[in-house]
Amino acid sequence: MTETLTLAAILIPCLIIAIVFHEVAHGWVALKLGDTTARDLGRLTLNPIRHVDPVGTLLVPGALALFGGPIFGWAKPVPVNQRRLHNPRYGMMAVAAAGPGTNILLALAGAIVVGIAGGLAVNWGTELPEIVKTAFGAFILINAFLAFFNLLPIPPFDGSHIVGGLLPRRWARQWQQLQALGMLLLVVLIVATWAFPEARWVEKTIFPPVEWMSNLFYSVADGIANFLA
Repeated sequence: MTETLTLAAILIPCLIIAIVFHEVAHGWVALKLGDTTARDLGRLTLNPIRHVDPVGTLLVPGALALFGGPIFGWAKPVPVNQRRLHNPRYGMMAVAAAGPGTNILLALAGAIVVGIAGGLAVNWGTELPEIVKTAFGAFILINAFLAFFNLLPIPPFDGSHIVGGLLPRRWARQWQQLQALGMLLLVVLIVATWAFPEARWVEKTIFPPVEWMSNLFYSVADGIANFLA
């Protein structure tokens, strides 16, 4: 029980930071590109309560954890009016890429911080507590997972908006119509995860690049720590 509470105390703050910064990045880039919708609705804030989706942030991850499925979820999407962007097509690509890009930067920042802390600890004749290493490892892993998961080219994930901007205009219009089915596709995705756990599609699709990126940032942390030691 104590281990479970400790793990929850580590994972929940990491997940909140990763999700909140992800969503705020969408709104911030949209603002810089001409759309003030997120700012006008008060969504350019780091207050996590403003970004909680009762279903995606609480119900779905909780149910997946309860039934032993791979845990994933989503926050309340930051509203973006594509038509108000200076360049609606490529602007929307930039807005979509901002979320995963921010998660990658957060993972890198976590690696740098823990690397510096580890190196200084050695100089002071001690070492980082195991719980600190676990927390930063989880922070890196969660951000890497959110980055690659959101890059899936499936509506309504960020990857679908990036694909839509890359497609020829005649195909992009049809792709845009598919966005309206995003929530239905997401429900199908969740049901398939429950119904066919042996397929392990999340592990097979997302985990390889997540593992690669996590190991890269772990190496960055080790390299910084060794340099400062």
